[in-house]
This record gives sequence, C-alpha cells and structure tokens, in this order.
Amino acid sequence: MSRVQILTVGPDEGDQRLDRWMKRRFPHLQQGGIEKMCRKGEIRVEGGRVKSNTRVEVGQSVRIPPLPDADQVESRPRDMKKADIELIQGCVIYKDDHVIALNKPAGLPTQGGSKQLRHVDGFAEALKFGYDEKPRLVHRLDKDTSGVLILARTRMAAKSLTEAFRHRNTEKIYWALVAGVPIPKLGSIKYGLVKQGGHGAKGDNERMKCVHPKDVDKTFGAKRAHTDYTVLTSLADRTAWVAMTPVTGRTHQLRAHMAEIGHPIIGDGKYGSAAVQDNPGDGWGAGMGEEIGRKLHLHARSLRIEHPETGKELWIKASLPPHMEKSWNFFGWAESHAPDNPFEGLL
Repeated sequence: MSRVQILTVGPDEGDQRLDRWMKRRFPHLQQGGIEKMCRKGEIRVEGGRVKSNTRVEVGQSVRIPPLPDADQVESRPRDMKKADIELIQGCVIYKDDHVIALNKPAGLPTQGGSKQLRHVDGFAEALKFGYDEKPRLVHRLDKDTSGVLILARTRMAAKSLTEAFRHRNTEKIYWALVAGVPIPKLGSIKYGLVKQGGHGAKGDNERMKCVHPKDVDKTFGAKRAHTDYTVLTSLADRTAWVAMTPVTGRTHQLRAHMAEIGHPIIGDGKYGSAAVQDNPGDGWGAGMGEEIGRKLHLHARSLRIEHPETGKELWIKASLPPHMEKSWNFFGWAESHAPDNPFEGLL
C-alpha cells in the first residue's frame, strides 16, 4: 500500500474528469474503486469532497489515499481469460490518447459472428488502458489476414477515422506471397466483384466472383474494384513477394483479384485451390509444400492516415506474422528489402 499523497494536476492534464485523471496516473485502479473512494471522501480536490465525474483543472491539488500496489489488484476485464488479455495487449504497436493500432494475428476475426467467440472487438475491453469505454473498430481485416488494424479511443476520433476510411483518405500497403510471378510486374487489376452465391465448389456465399469491367454495370450486385500491385522480388518463376494497395475496399478484393490473374495468394484455399480457381494462369495453386505451410500469406504491412486530433500524418507499420516470417527466411528475404511505399512515383 502507498501512503497518502498530494498531487498537482499538471499543465497537460486539465479539463478532464477526475476518474480519467486517476486512471492515467494509476492505471491499475478500477472504476468502481475510484467511485468508492470519492463517496467515502478519501479523494479530495482542493480539500473538498468530489464525485468521480468532477473535472479537474491545471494547478489543483488532489489528495490521494493509500492505494494498493499494482500487483495486488485484479485488473483482468470481466469474463476474459488471462491468456486472451495477454494476446490482445501484446498486439499493440502504437497507442496515444486517441488511437490504438494493433498488429492483428492471422486467424483472429475482427468482429464476432456465427461460431466466432474470440475476436478483436470482444477483446477490446482489455485495451481500455484507463479509459471508461473500450476502443472502437473503424475498419476491418479478414480473419486470416494479419497486420495493421486501427481502433479509436474516443467518439470524436472514431468519427474522424471512419470518415477517412469511407472516403479512402488512407494509404494501405499489403504484402503477399503468390504462386508464380505476375506479368507485368507492375500493374492494375480492375475486375468488379459480386457474391458467388449458390453451393458447392463453384458456389459459395462467402466467396466473391470477379466480373469483367465492361460487365459490371449489367451484373446485379456487382461493384467496381481496383487493386494496384507490384512484384518486389521473386524466386525464379515459382513464387513472388508482391505488394498491393487497394484503391477500393471490397470484400476479399486482394485475394479474388490475385486469383483472377492466375497468381493466387499462398495458403488461400477459398480462391486458390484447383476446385475453385477460375483462371489457373501460370501459378501452381495456393499450396507450396510443407516448408511454407498452409496459412494465408497476406499481411496488412502499413497504413498512413491523418491523425484525428493533430491532423499530422500517422504512419503505422506491422512486422510479418510468424508463418510469413518463416517463409521469408526460407527464401532468404528480409522485410528491410522492401521500400516503405513501393508505388511511389510508379503509378
């Protein structure tokens, strides 16, 4: 237990709720504990009794009663396993008062659904870090896609970031390992996308079907889609490290587009298996043997976006997930071999 403390509200701490000020100073405290100390008069501002929502101002003195040490407090969010808390908190690669960025693991859904009980949105309770409310999702990644995922910590930040994604005021770079080597090595894919529909190998409501650009307007439910890609390096004609940037943001866009030109992403059984691939091209399907593994090799490498509070450029990079890092090591490639923006000055 600590002793009674008299703390002063700092120059950058004014005009905020007392409970939030307390949580930033003492992250291990829970909301209920702070409210209890306020009710009992143990926390005082300028000598007077306060409520948890009392706003503190720069220069005010705050009386802090003896507090338990951090290791004496159960900080686990309700109904969450310790392993899940450690998992999601270990994914944090950037955090400030407005934004949290994760390097989402492959296999972890962004949101819940049928039979999906473990997902980022459900784990967000462990990402409050002293705030009253959990951070909000402002965009998504496919379950099997790893990489940069942004969450907003405040309502205003969520509104600003959501608008940025909606109006495509972002720069997103994805990395993938694909079958074969795309020719040309720098290009654009502009096939539209529509839900496959039906059942069986050639029909799947969760699978998108490519539509020729000239047929998009006359195909019910089809939406225009545009992906730019460039080959960063390759291994003979067997496989290539490809960077992609989605000009539009359709469901499964990158996966469907690469499969359509005959170079499916390695590990993509939905779009790259022999049973479903419409255009075999000069690739070899989505599998490359035991050395590479069967997980999807698609990674959201970086994201540039305007910071919702400062207006300055926020640039987040995420390192490769373990299964892709293993493949890169097998081929003798390194993340440092790729430029930050491989499309700069090319398109």
